[in-house]
Amino acid sequence: MRWALVKVSLAVTAMVVVAFAVPLGLVIREMARDRAFSNAEREAAAVAPALSITTDREQLERVVASAGSDAGMAVHIPATGAGSRNGAGSESGSGAPAGSGGGEADGATDIGRQRATDEDIAAVREMGRASTTEVDGGSTLLQPVALSSGEIAVVEVYVPESAVTNGVNTAWAVLAAVGAALIVGSVAVADRLGVRMVQPAQRLVEGAHELGEGKLGARVPVEGPNELRLAAVAFNSMADQVVQLLANERELAADLSHRLRTPLTVLRLNAASLGDGPAAEQTRTAVEQLEREVDTIIRTARDAKPQTAAAGPGAGCDAAEVVRERMGFWSALAEDEGRKWRVAGADRPVRIPVARTDLAASLDALLGNVFRHTAEGTAFAVDLHNGEDAVIVLVSDAGAGITDPDAAMARGRGSGTDGSTGLGLDIVRRMAESTGGDVRIGSSVLGGTEVRIWIQLDGQAAPARRGHRGSVRRRRQLRQPRQGATINRSRSLP
Repeated sequence: MRWALVKVSLAVTAMVVVAFAVPLGLVIREMARDRAFSNAEREAAAVAPALSITTDREQLERVVASAGSDAGMAVHIPATGAGSRNGAGSESGSGAPAGSGGGEADGATDIGRQRATDEDIAAVREMGRASTTEVDGGSTLLQPVALSSGEIAVVEVYVPESAVTNGVNTAWAVLAAVGAALIVGSVAVADRLGVRMVQPAQRLVEGAHELGEGKLGARVPVEGPNELRLAAVAFNSMADQVVQLLANERELAADLSHRLRTPLTVLRLNAASLGDGPAAEQTRTAVEQLEREVDTIIRTARDAKPQTAAAGPGAGCDAAEVVRERMGFWSALAEDEGRKWRVAGADRPVRIPVARTDLAASLDALLGNVFRHTAEGTAFAVDLHNGEDAVIVLVSDAGAGITDPDAAMARGRGSGTDGSTGLGLDIVRRMAESTGGDVRIGSSVLGGTEVRIWIQLDGQAAPARRGHRGSVRRRRQLRQPRQGATINRSRSLP
């Protein structure tokens, strides 16, 4: 594109320069010719007054010398004109001899060097108007002048070729230099414009190649002409959308894989109760292998950046119903392992702006962690607290607890000692943050871990997480007596 613009500019500018320079050069040459012959006419006009007064050779020579030069001017006086003038002088009765030019009075008088032919001079006398004729080395101007006797004298002015072309070559050289400068300038401007257009286009192409090669961070600077700026904005928007879609796909894959942990936990527990034998050992080995594969899928599919899955308008569920349903599922496993459990606050409807599947996945993730990371016989409890502007879900156990809550909440990282991926808590956190709430890990009154899920009832994500968490802490301080009373009721568990 750059060279195409340069070629187009070169062709257009060259045509414009030729269209103007050639006619202008011809005009300059004609102007120089007209100037040279105008000067010749002025020289001839300077002799005309003297010819109308006298035809004396000496006087005419002085006039010619003062008007031009003998080498460039000649005067041709007819013989009859000279005789008539002398005859008039003799009839005056002065008794003087005939004019001093008596020797020339008997024939034509020629002053200066004659270059034109006799035929050209005679033709001018007959026509009575000025004429030019080509001679060796240039041209001559033949100017007829009427004498007092009525005869026609001819003044011949020589115009050399150098006078006709004086200044023409210089003017043409100036025109050529100006034309070349215009062409070079137009090419330079076209090249700069081409660079301004080509570079953003090249960056757009490079960005498209990088995005096609899997470099999802490829973006294009918004610069250049308006059309390319719009293209860059559209490309960046498309790249962001692609990244978002891939991130959502990875999130979905990780969430679905993590939800498989629930039936895997059941299988593992059932396999542990099969006793000894080749079939039981093969079943336990298959369950362990499947569990490792699921963990691998979770680690590789989960994106490193947090994604917020906010519930859409009108979305929501009955948290109490979901809690009762999931506890009904896990209670069977708890009885098999001799675990005591309790549910509180799920006896009446509690509406929250969270999808049913998301809340169920969060509860399964937390309860699955209890069964996976605590010993058999460890008690656990689920408490549901309904407030004016928030709902709190507490999942606590009587296990050994979590020594580093921050590391446990770190996205996509497990402790590395028990095969945990650390993604179960991340699912819970994303669910809470989609409503503007959050998740905290602390010590339970049962002696183990307590995971507190704060769900905002307005369903609006907080614009600034830091300020929002401050407000959450203030609300919790106000509700602390009510929470304490609930926690005290959980002391009935051993």
